[in-house]
Amino acid sequence: MSTAATTYCEAILQAFEHLLEHHEDVFVIGQGLWSPWYVGNSMKDLDRKFGTDRIMDTPVSEDGTTGVAVGASLCGDRPIVVHPRLDFMILAANSLVNQAAKWSHMLGGKAHPSMTVRGIINRGGEQGAQHSQALHAWFAHVPGLRVVMPATAADARDLLIASVLCDDPVLYIDDRWCYDDAEVLPPVVERPLWAERPRVIRDGRDITLVGAGHSTLLCRQAAEELAAQGISAEVVDLRVVNPLDHQVVTQSVERTRRLCVVDGGWSTCGLAGEVIAGVVERLGPGTLVAAPRRVTLPDAPAPSSSALERVYYPSVATVTAAATSIIGNSASVR
Repeated sequence: MSTAATTYCEAILQAFEHLLEHHEDVFVIGQGLWSPWYVGNSMKDLDRKFGTDRIMDTPVSEDGTTGVAVGASLCGDRPIVVHPRLDFMILAANSLVNQAAKWSHMLGGKAHPSMTVRGIINRGGEQGAQHSQALHAWFAHVPGLRVVMPATAADARDLLIASVLCDDPVLYIDDRWCYDDAEVLPPVVERPLWAERPRVIRDGRDITLVGAGHSTLLCRQAAEELAAQGISAEVVDLRVVNPLDHQVVTQSVERTRRLCVVDGGWSTCGLAGEVIAGVVERLGPGTLVAAPRRVTLPDAPAPSSSALERVYYPSVATVTAAATSIIGNSASVR
C-alpha cells in the first residue's frame, strides 16, 4: 500500500483504470472525456491507454449517449456515461428515468441495465444559474435508480467501482469542490454496492451533523471548528442517497439528541428534509431536545456574482452557526 496521499480527483482516475484493466465489458461514453476543462484530471490519458473504442468522446447529445448506454447494458456491457455538468443531465432524463430505472421492474427482474451515469457537480466561479445545480434529490426520488455521492477520496474510487459492477442502473455524483481533498488509500477491494451504507466518520456526543458529497466535507470542517468551542459533533456521511438507509443517522441522533443536516440543494422536497423526516419518524417522543435544522441553498437560482456566491452557498461558518444555535436553543432543556 502506498503511503502517499491520493486526491479525490486522482482516486476517480484510479477507479477508471481499475475497471478498464480488469473488466472487458466496461467502456466510457460522453463529452469532454479528454478535457480537464470538463472533467479535471479525473480521466487523464485514458483514451491513450485504453483506446478510443473504449473511451468514446462524443458530440453533445446527453439523451443520445445515455440511450446508447441503456441499450449496451441490456446487451451485456457495463457502460459508464459521463455528464460533465449535472444540470444538463435533465436532457437525459427520459433514458435514465423512464428506461434504465424501469426495465428490471417491468420485465420481472430478467433484464438488468447494468449502467453507471457519472454526473459532475461544478459550481462557483461565477458560472451562474444554468451551470451550478446539484439535482441529486430529483434523481434520488426515482425507485430503481441507485444514487451515490462520495465525499472522500476512498469513496470516490471505491463507490465508482462498486457502481459499475452493480447490475442496477446507478447515478454516481462527484463534486469538483471535493477534488483536492486527499487521503492515503488502501488497496482496491471490489465490494457490492448493495452493502454500502452511511458511515459515522467522526464520533461526537453533543450534535449530529449529516451530509453527502461536498456537504460532508463542510460537516467535517465545521466539527473541527465546533471542537475548538468545546462542542463535540458527530458526523455522518450518507454516501448512498437512494436507497436511503436511515438507521445510522437515527442511532447517532439517539445518542446526541440534536440534528443538523447540510445539503448543497434546495430545502423544498430536498435531501435534508428527507433525512430529518426519516429520523423523526423513527425516534420516540422526547428524544430530540431541539428542533432539527437544515442548512441548504436559498430558494433562488445560483447567482453569477462572486460576492453573492459567498452568501448563497453553505459554508463552514453557516454550518457552525446552525449547530451552535441548536446547542443554545436546547441548553436549558438538557
